[in-house]
Amino acid sequence: MSATVSKLRKHWVEIAWGAFSAVNIAVMFWLTSWETVPFHFVWVSLTIVYGFRVWRPRTTFIVLVAIVMLSGTALALAATRTHEPFDEVTEVPLMTSMFLAMVWHARRRQTAMEETRRHAEGEHRLLERQREFVRDASHELRTPITVARGHIELIRSSADGQMASDADVALDELTRLSRVSERLLLLAAAEDPVALRLNHVEVGPLLTGMADRWRPTAPRDWEVCIVSEGWVRADRERLELALDSMVENAVKCTHEGDRIAFVASAIGGDLSLEVVDGGIGVAPAHLEKLFDPFTRADDDRARASGGTGLGLAIVRTIAEAHGGSASADSVPGRGSTFRVTLPGFHPSPVPSSEPSAVLRTPSG
Repeated sequence: MSATVSKLRKHWVEIAWGAFSAVNIAVMFWLTSWETVPFHFVWVSLTIVYGFRVWRPRTTFIVLVAIVMLSGTALALAATRTHEPFDEVTEVPLMTSMFLAMVWHARRRQTAMEETRRHAEGEHRLLERQREFVRDASHELRTPITVARGHIELIRSSADGQMASDADVALDELTRLSRVSERLLLLAAAEDPVALRLNHVEVGPLLTGMADRWRPTAPRDWEVCIVSEGWVRADRERLELALDSMVENAVKCTHEGDRIAFVASAIGGDLSLEVVDGGIGVAPAHLEKLFDPFTRADDDRARASGGTGLGLAIVRTIAEAHGGSASADSVPGRGSTFRVTLPGFHPSPVPSSEPSAVLRTPSG
């Protein structure tokens, strides 16, 4: 019984159209003076219903043949009864041709949509396999990198001359490989449906703490500019990771004594967190792709400083996980501004107490 009801609900449009068409065809047979009105009702309603449903070819053929025979017979019978010319019967092949043209366009559009859907599903499966590979490869690389580092450090401690120099090169390359592995793992984890630990994060203490943490490690002119005091619900640990990646990029683009500033401001109901540097800047052609994985504005400089091209990709992923966005502005030779925008900014003191929440973020 339930299966029958479910089937009726699924095909209620066809059932309603069938009843409507049956009534109109009956009118054509019994009220011959009105035959053209119900005739057009039947054909127009058929076109509308097919536009929504796009039946299978066999179903379309059966319905079309039935409508042609019934409406053609009704028109011919009306012409016989009223002794009128049979000109109106020619409307049947005309309406049939128009309907078939519409069927052809609808089928072609449906085929294109199905091809697009299959392509999108294939891209999604490929992306998932790539993410799995990144996660697995990053995990598997940890042990051999650690073992290799230990052996080379032993060699380095007992070697001198050229062998010691070669050991230093090998250690540097292992350090670079370890950094790539760790960031790949971070990026893969950020793209997965993981839980964000949402708490009230105060803007002032967040940026002040970031500046205090970086000041001893990089001799720059550090500044903190809080344009808008307040708080936002965010995962503080991940937000600090995004800011660290932005600061690391700024440090690589500046020299000792150059200015690096943290700026917080409200844009409508959003919070804008910026890292502004007075460094070498980025060419406009590179700005759009800076947040893509493995993208580096200057390959030579990035390799010299150990850059992997993953830091800003992590920034964008974390920002989007919070429902926000990441962007950048730059003027070559004058510096750059890297920005994370988060929704739900509250320009008010943090509530005294409120439990943290867990937000499930969508993948990719």
